[in-house]
Amino acid sequence: MEMGNQHPSISRLQEIQKEVKSIEQQVLGFSGLSDDKNYKKLERILTKQLFEIDSVDTEGKGDIQQARKRAAQETERLLKELEQNANHPHRLEIQNIFQEAQALVKEKVVPFYNGGNCVTDEFEEGIQDVILRLTHVKTGGKVSLRKARYHTLTKICAVQEIIENCMKKQPSLPLSEDAHPSVAKINSVMCEVNKTRGTLIALLMGVNNKETCRHLSCVLSGLMADLDALDVCGHTEIRNYRKEVVEDINQLLRYLDLEEEADTTHAFDLGQNHSILKIEKVLKRMREIKTELLQAQNPPELYLSAKTELQGLIGQLDEVSLENPLQTLITYIDLKEALEKRKLLACEEHPSHKAVWDVLGNLSEIQGEVLSFDGNRTDKNYIRLEELLTKQLLALDAVDPQGEEKCKAARKQAVKLAQNILSYLDLKSDEWEY
Repeated sequence: MEMGNQHPSISRLQEIQKEVKSIEQQVLGFSGLSDDKNYKKLERILTKQLFEIDSVDTEGKGDIQQARKRAAQETERLLKELEQNANHPHRLEIQNIFQEAQALVKEKVVPFYNGGNCVTDEFEEGIQDVILRLTHVKTGGKVSLRKARYHTLTKICAVQEIIENCMKKQPSLPLSEDAHPSVAKINSVMCEVNKTRGTLIALLMGVNNKETCRHLSCVLSGLMADLDALDVCGHTEIRNYRKEVVEDINQLLRYLDLEEEADTTHAFDLGQNHSILKIEKVLKRMREIKTELLQAQNPPELYLSAKTELQGLIGQLDEVSLENPLQTLITYIDLKEALEKRKLLACEEHPSHKAVWDVLGNLSEIQGEVLSFDGNRTDKNYIRLEELLTKQLLALDAVDPQGEEKCKAARKQAVKLAQNILSYLDLKSDEWEY
């Protein structure tokens, strides 16, 4: 039948299908929950189209009936896909983990920015555990799950980074206001920036319903304008002080852009993401280096060249987001080097410190096996390696630093290393995910 003579009902069905098709990518990439505004909007549009399809008169003609049936099936498929995205078990798992992070922030961080005590080690360990568990949530390459995991990890890692930067940084004390008329204003802005930092954390984690990203961005931009308007020519110390506060503001503004980053569906679709080819090329070379190291007769001779090349490979991945196996291999080389040097040193040391180094020696051997492991979680070797790593963690837990700060720091680093090796083993046991 020619287009000009096409039956009005067929034309109407084609129009409806076109409208349904126009929101297909939104449905496939939907990463929220069933109570989100966008979910209700998409559900409403698709339900309306179903009613429109049902109202098309077929006049008893078989071709129109078939066309209407196909249009209804396609719309129902998208409705089902939308519902499955919002209620997928792994999506709900991501949300449950995020809620744990929210509780941590509400209990440990918000009071800190409201004048409470410092952020505790308990919070640092808790948030690290949350991040680790999120990286273990499998997506199966499903776009909606990848988006949900990405956005959740991005928010939590941003909060962790904001807090760590704040705790590590030794900010300049407010300068005396007698030094220059501009100092009073810079001091005032710095105090506002510190308050805004706490507000931003609460906003990113969804524990502050009174603030919006847009308003907070306007506040920070206003503070930036206030600093730009100050005349500090010829006063190097004051200019550097202002520069430090400006850098803090710029950093907070970058965090506010997180919601808009990588929001397009193709960024999470493995079939459309051209970065995958680059990643695969780097991974291939990384595996070759790993094989060379594990099979070498004299590994120390390869340490320097291998580390240099691996660092170069990491440079190629600067703009690619993935759980990076390269760092695991570099850590393996670093630990091997440290253990080799330790053999050459004969000196008295604290018993607790020696106990930590004994565990590190064991971890180095286990890490070599983990790097070679190429099975799945049902393998006996996987279970054996997991048990060995768990025993090392228990051994570290039993080490008493006896007040020695050096021992305490060493034990903490060793625990983190053991957890990272365990995480890497877990990731290797499944198909690699980007």
